Amino acid sequence: MGTLLKCYKPLFSIRFSSFPNSLHSVQLRTHSFNNPKRRNPIRRCFSSLSPSSRPLINGTTLDKMDGNRQPGSPSSEMWLHNTMSKKKELFKPKVEDKVGMYVCGVTAYDLSHIGHARVYVTFDVLYRYLKHLGYEVCYVRNFTDVDDKIIARANELAEDPISLSRRYCDEFIQDMVHLQCLPPSVEPRVSDHMPHIIDMIKQIVDNGYAYRVEGDVFFSVENFPEYGQLSGRKLEDNRAGERVAVDSRKRNPADFALWKSAKEGEPFWESPWGPGRPGWHIECSAMSAAYLGYSFDIHGGGMDLVFPHHENEIAQSCAACKQSNVSYWIHNGFVTVDSEKMSKSLGNFFTIREVINLYHPLALRLFLMGTHYRSPINYSDVLLESASERIFYIYQTLHDCENVLSQHDKGLQESIPPETLNVINKFHNDFSTSMSDDLHTPVVLAALSDPLKTINDLLHTREEAGNADRIGGCFRKDNQECSKCAGADANKLL
Repeated sequence: MGTLLKCYKPLFSIRFSSFPNSLHSVQLRTHSFNNPKRRNPIRRCFSSLSPSSRPLINGTTLDKMDGNRQPGSPSSEMWLHNTMSKKKELFKPKVEDKVGMYVCGVTAYDLSHIGHARVYVTFDVLYRYLKHLGYEVCYVRNFTDVDDKIIARANELAEDPISLSRRYCDEFIQDMVHLQCLPPSVEPRVSDHMPHIIDMIKQIVDNGYAYRVEGDVFFSVENFPEYGQLSGRKLEDNRAGERVAVDSRKRNPADFALWKSAKEGEPFWESPWGPGRPGWHIECSAMSAAYLGYSFDIHGGGMDLVFPHHENEIAQSCAACKQSNVSYWIHNGFVTVDSEKMSKSLGNFFTIREVINLYHPLALRLFLMGTHYRSPINYSDVLLESASERIFYIYQTLHDCENVLSQHDKGLQESIPPETLNVINKFHNDFSTSMSDDLHTPVVLAALSDPLKTINDLLHTREEAGNADRIGGCFRKDNQECSKCAGADANKLL
């Protein structure tokens, strides 16, 4: 039993708060969450580019920076589904033992919903597994804090747009802490990266892929023949007004804004084209290049970002630098309500905060991991209830293990039955095989059943043995009953 418990010992260091609004009476030790408002200073990431060609921030080369790397080289192969190729591919980073990953963050104008939670739990799992395999990972996840939706909400509340966005960025960070998502290596914000955005737009204009109209700058999709390579859409499929705003000044209805001229009452920044602010898509191209270079390993987000956001990112990044390349485009499926995508625009959403007020945050995390990340998942109170019961069972088992282990300072020295060793080895194999096959978390969660059952069986056996000892008196190692205890027990019986 001792070896089985030790195999799961790394999990015991995780502490979680008691289950809110639960009928369960067992209390797990309180988890001390980090202060979500404490912002770490920006750490600069490695780049796959040579040192002389790496992008600069404030004149300084972006160097490698993840200090949490596990020793040794990556320990196994991993396959990921690439949206670009529409198939699973063997993961090979551009730089040996290092991974650069960019994930599109939230537009911070309101509390995030569980559709957002699915995105960031998905990529937290990927981030953790890459680190588990031994990779040094630079994980960049941005905040959009300059956007039409933010300005509209700020006007409704008579609040400064940047201030409002900052407040919701802090709320989002708090949600991620509750969901046990590791903080990214870097969390850049649009408002802090205007020089990088303006420089990239200048490159695109100078290379002949964009044009200026009355202070606005538009990307010309007709000048980029590869447009549509990620989504598979053709230009004639893009009807005006469907995904891109109708604007008669555009040369093609599918052209999209790189820079928007300032309007009264909106925040603006000075640029070569006059005062204004960036379009939505350019920010991610500029910030990913600033921290990871133009060529990096993984770019991720929800499936709704394939078009137009990621399609436009590819176009403008390649227009700025011909060597721009992302090896793997990873997208997670939707969270649906009654088979319809959950979104704020449709009004059919539940915020993370609303859900974790009813269920433990880890119940929500388990619910999201219970379906493969690329498949749609339908929100259901019944499924959340089931996840809540399951997460309680898992951590109650681990908690019971901790209690047993804490009573044995030198560990348990019992021999291990072959069937127990088989359970351990099978779970380790199932974990590695399933996670390396495009992050099949549902298979891993199902595989947990056998080791959890085995642990509980062993704990139950030990408890029964302890009860027998208490009934029959104190037994020494030579199985001879202690006469003192025997006499005491006899007195009790009298």
